[in-house]
Order: sequence, then C-alpha cells, then structure tokens
Amino acid sequence: MSATAQDADRPGHGDRLGFKPDMVVQELGWDEDVDDALREAIEDRIGSEMVDGDYGEVVDGVVLWWREDDGDLADALMDSLQDLVEGGTVWLLTPKVGRPGYVDNGDIAEAAPIAGLSTTTTASAGPDWAATKLSTHKR
Repeated sequence: MSATAQDADRPGHGDRLGFKPDMVVQELGWDEDVDDALREAIEDRIGSEMVDGDYGEVVDGVVLWWREDDGDLADALMDSLQDLVEGGTVWLLTPKVGRPGYVDNGDIAEAAPIAGLSTTTTASAGPDWAATKLSTHKR
C-alpha cells in the first residue's frame, strides 16, 4: 500500500478537512497529478462524488487544486466562491515545496485577500500536496 493510500485509510483523514456526510463539495483544478487517495477519502466522508465547476448550484465547500503555472490565483479563488454557500470553506491544495508546480505561501497570502478570503489553517494533505484553508471574511 502506498503512503498516500495509508494516509487516506487512517481514521479521520477525510474529515480532517472539516467535511461532513451529505455535504456537497465542488472540486476545481483537477488534473492527472492530484492525490486520488485524498479525493477518495473526501468522497467517502461526504458520501458522494465531488461535483465539478459546471454544477451550478450552491455547494458547502470547495477543493481547489492549484499549481504555479495554472494562471492567476486571485482570479481562481474568486471563481471558487461563485457557488459557495455563505460561510463555506475553500481548501486550496498546492504541491509541497520541491514538487513540480510548487506555489509560494507568499503568493497565497497575497491572492487570498484580493478574493475576499482569509488564510485560517495550513496542513499536509498527503505526501505531495499541502492544504490551505481559506474562509470568507466575517461581516
């Protein structure tokens, strides 16, 4: 079993991101390099598949996979809010330091407030991905 699969099988891995059963989670930025074990853990936790960017209805949370060469991060973060319920959370998943596509934390810190988001938590999301929890500013 790979380290990623072992991580995903540990109790709480899917809910470590705060997702609960029956939540609707939108996944943006999917590509061949994403961590499939993490995706499966999230889907196991919510009890259904994540929806894509064409869903068009309100979602409880967003998982945004992002790499350095994917474009303008602030724009992508603003787009991630389009279907997000008020008070919902965006989990920005970026490659870890030394991995292809690594995104500097300074870039995240600069882009988040432009999109109206605050960085609240950062954590490991497997062997190759880091997770940054972004929340809307409290009014």
